[in-house]
This record gives sequence, structure tokens and C-alpha cells, in this order.
Amino acid sequence: MTETTDDAATEASDEVPGAESPAAPAATDLTNIDADQLAGLAAGATDEQLAEGMSDPAARQAILDEIFRRMSEHIDADKAKGISAVLHWKITDRPDGGVDHYEVVLNDGTCIVSEEATGEPRVTFTVGPAAFLRLVSGAQPGPVLFMAGKLRIEGDLMFASQVATMFQIPQSAASQPGA
Repeated sequence: MTETTDDAATEASDEVPGAESPAAPAATDLTNIDADQLAGLAAGATDEQLAEGMSDPAARQAILDEIFRRMSEHIDADKAKGISAVLHWKITDRPDGGVDHYEVVLNDGTCIVSEEATGEPRVTFTVGPAAFLRLVSGAQPGPVLFMAGKLRIEGDLMFASQVATMFQIPQSAASQPGA
């Protein structure tokens, strides 16, 4: 278990090229940061810092690509066994006004991600960049974001409520018991 402190977050930002502050994951290369460190950075950031980190098109693309690439590493195969579903993720507020669209295909404990949405989604999640980072880093749960109007869900709401349980969500040290 990785413990993230303010010093650790500062060190992590020093390792991330392009990071403006310890809280803003404005990076073009996240491959050298582990998921728990990223969760700590997102948990310690304000929405404004997260939005700023996602305002540069190249950094945003790199951050989203890395997060979605890691989904296959964080699938809990036992909990996703027997599940066959297509999930669409729409991350709004792209600098050019558009959305970034990713497709996640769950199939009997596996997870395949694509930027090309080809399948009919069972669920579509639409979320802004700061709320997305909070969601995938475990800093804020989906139901809280949904109730606050920061996460829109189209499709099978019951299934949507179970999606997070199929993944091992990274946790910042602040959100872990005993921290």
C-alpha cells in the first residue's frame, strides 16, 4: 500500500513532466506514476487545478489515454466474470468544445478499451474532466457525482451502479482507513 503525503505528492509532481503543481496532473507522461500516486494527486487538487491540468489538449489526451489504458489492468476478473457489456465514456469540456469518447468493452472478466465507439452501449457515462479524475481516482464516488449533477448516466442505471465494483479503484492515502 502506497502512502501519499504532501511531500510524496510534491515528489510525484517533480517526476511528471509538465506538472504545474503537486495537485494538478497536467502531464504528458503518466507511465512512471502509479495509480495510488495519481489518486493522491487528484484527491489533493481543487476542481480548478484539475480543470487547468486538463485544459492543454496534448496533456488531456495523454492523461485520458493512460487512465483508459490502465482500466484493463484494474479490472477485477472475478467480479466481472459472466458480464458482457459495452460502456461509453464521454469526457466533456475539451478545449475545442468537443468531447473525448472512449468505449470500454467488458467480456467475461476482461476489459478492452478503444477510442472508437462501435458497439451499442449498455451504459453511457458523461462527465466533465475534473469530476472524471475524481471518479476514477476514488476521490469521489459515482453516486455523489451523479446526485450533484456532475455525472450523467444513460442506459441501464442498475448496471451502471455496479460498474465501479468490477474495477480495483486506486485510493489516495487520505481516503484509506487509518490514514
